[in-house]
Amino acid sequence: MPKYTHHIFVCENVRPSDDPRGCCAAKGSVEIREALKAETKKHGLKGVVRVNKAGCLDQCSQGPAIVVYPEGVWYGHVTIDDVTEIVDSHILKGEPVERLRI
Repeated sequence: MPKYTHHIFVCENVRPSDDPRGCCAAKGSVEIREALKAETKKHGLKGVVRVNKAGCLDQCSQGPAIVVYPEGVWYGHVTIDDVTEIVDSHILKGEPVERLRI
């Protein structure tokens, strides 16, 4: 089993539409995970960076939420437009995207 330099978990929790907490899946997290996978692959990071879906990360009001390990950096209100910046800045350069940190 390869050792990954980074492991990215994207909350894809689903709740009923009338739940006051909302859910990350309804805010586009499935598409964000797919975009993260495509972006890491584009940079040749397959087998180096792992992108996984996660159940509830308990940051519903700040979703879509993702967490990047090993640093333990939490991001909230992530959009598709943020994916390239997260990969370029955090994954490739080691500089977390401060404006998205929870």
